Amino acid sequence: MKILICDKTEKEYIEQMRAAGLTVDVRDDITPEELPSVLPAYDGMVVRSRTKVRQALIDVCPNLKVIVRGGAGLDTIDHEYAKSKGITVMNTPLANSASVAELAIGYMLMMARSLYQATASVKAEKWDKKGFNGDEIGGKTLGLVGVGNIGKEVAKRADVMGMTVIAYDPYVKEIAGIKLVTLDELLAQADYISLHLPKTKESTGMIGAEQFGKMKNGVRIVNCARGGIVDESALYEALTSGKVAGAALDVFAEEPPTDWKLLKLDNVIGSPHIGAATKEAQGRVGAEVADKLIAFAKK
Repeated sequence: MKILICDKTEKEYIEQMRAAGLTVDVRDDITPEELPSVLPAYDGMVVRSRTKVRQALIDVCPNLKVIVRGGAGLDTIDHEYAKSKGITVMNTPLANSASVAELAIGYMLMMARSLYQATASVKAEKWDKKGFNGDEIGGKTLGLVGVGNIGKEVAKRADVMGMTVIAYDPYVKEIAGIKLVTLDELLAQADYISLHLPKTKESTGMIGAEQFGKMKNGVRIVNCARGGIVDESALYEALTSGKVAGAALDVFAEEPPTDWKLLKLDNVIGSPHIGAATKEAQGRVGAEVADKLIAFAKK
């Protein structure tokens, strides 16, 4: 099998695939314009979030048999269309769960103690000790929208820190240690709301003006899932009105954003979609990608 690596993958696991008999070419800087002329020569491809696999690309690749996405989501791939063409689509849903969960918890702590603002203050050679009177997150209610692999990891860590964890997930009927509630109940009860669900037709824009209106005054929002699940215009209004005390965003509707006004608010902190960007997660992703491709080739 010939495999094209389209995005960064750990070298150790590329060599592991080659040792198993796969022909592996690395083009982790390949552009969308180059892909249609290069990919038809390959049986499989490995992508991360950078490379998009849409219907038009699939249509010019009659030899393509397998697509492996290193990561939890499949929103960058027209996966149903690929499957209709007989192409196997796989991802690595467990590999980056701990890393994303730690980022979400870190963001909650940063907002509770205004750590971004406090750091900026002392870097500006100010000693505004009375200006940073924060909150403990222990004793607060965390509402998880989505309790898949990442949501469960967030819940474990939040529980250790003394938070009460509730969750909304229409695909989960019962989960140990977490009270499942309706979305409206979660919005009304949560001090922190953290999103951990895929971006689908149903979830796109699901947190908008109506949902913000149902939240507690002073709620804080964390989105380490996918951009577009939160209506960014509605979030901006909620942040500037004081309804939402703070937001922490690792993902955006457009990446990179072309309109930066949300990130320029003092009560917003953000990062450039780095939830899975740890050495440990990258290693686990590479290992899982290699295992899945080697197993597929043996069928």
